[in-house]
Amino acid sequence: MADTLSLPGFVNAHTHTFQRALRGRAAGADFWAWRETMLAEAERQTVETVRSGYEAGFREMRAAGYTAVGEFHYLGADVAPAVVEAAAAAEVELTLLHVAYARGGLPRFRQASVAAYLAEVEDLRARGIRVGLAPHSVRACPADWLREIGRYAAREGLPLHVHADEQPREIEECLAEHGCRPIELLARTDCLGPHVTIVHATHADGAELDLLASTGASVCVCPTTEADLADGFVPAARMRARRIPLCIGSDSNVRIDPLEELRELEGIARRQTGTRGVFSTDDLLSIGSERGARALGIDAWPGVAVELTHSVLTDVAVERVPAVLISSCSADVFAPPT
Repeated sequence: MADTLSLPGFVNAHTHTFQRALRGRAAGADFWAWRETMLAEAERQTVETVRSGYEAGFREMRAAGYTAVGEFHYLGADVAPAVVEAAAAAEVELTLLHVAYARGGLPRFRQASVAAYLAEVEDLRARGIRVGLAPHSVRACPADWLREIGRYAAREGLPLHVHADEQPREIEECLAEHGCRPIELLARTDCLGPHVTIVHATHADGAELDLLASTGASVCVCPTTEADLADGFVPAARMRARRIPLCIGSDSNVRIDPLEELRELEGIARRQTGTRGVFSTDDLLSIGSERGARALGIDAWPGVAVELTHSVLTDVAVERVPAVLISSCSADVFAPPT
């Protein structure tokens, strides 16, 4: 009998790798207080800290079974090459989700105009970097920016990722400015479609979920981060009922373990419905791998090997291993990268 079982590699479709440095820090009572600490950490990043810190973070992801990564990058175009170098050194496939930031945040996040942002994207593409469009959020990008970015992504056939409906205050501010909720605004500004991934959608209402389902947009859920930041529970069961494509991300990297993200997604759906097996094992493994790759525009990425000699798996029949991975295992069941 073989000592390992090969599976498609897991795909981390949403990460801010520098936030790995915040693990274990007390950072206030809610998301907004945590955000201030995060901004301070972002401000201190340099080309050198990104090159070394991201390689360490990507290696941790690789060891945990993630073999492809979507880095939601808002530290500036000048440090983007360091992210690419770090991913290559760690041997993970990378999509650089280059962030558009018109207002708020830090000066290093922001571009002077949407034209300047798109010029940065063009420059990264000219360097041969796999790029996705990433308007940070409806807080950071006004409607005219969203519309230009949405049309560019559709025209060029590029992925578009955007935070939406993570926090109630974000929704309240969008209603006050635009008279609609965040995902409704994205629909109005040509930022929905099969190439689009909404990150979180934690507080999306039924009408917004219907918009996602009707346009073919995906949602990237990040359960360990959403728990850590007190974001709330993703409407997993309602997304499942609408057949909205899902993928996973480690986001703030408080925990790097795809099996835990997937287990928590199913756990949330069970608590919401009072039933077990809302997502099948095959569904969850697909959410953790090929659906994430599709969201990132990645066609090929390395696989992973499950160590069948691991203590959790020694008495498990091979055909049951995938289900046991989801129900009972941590990322230490994966063989080290060769």
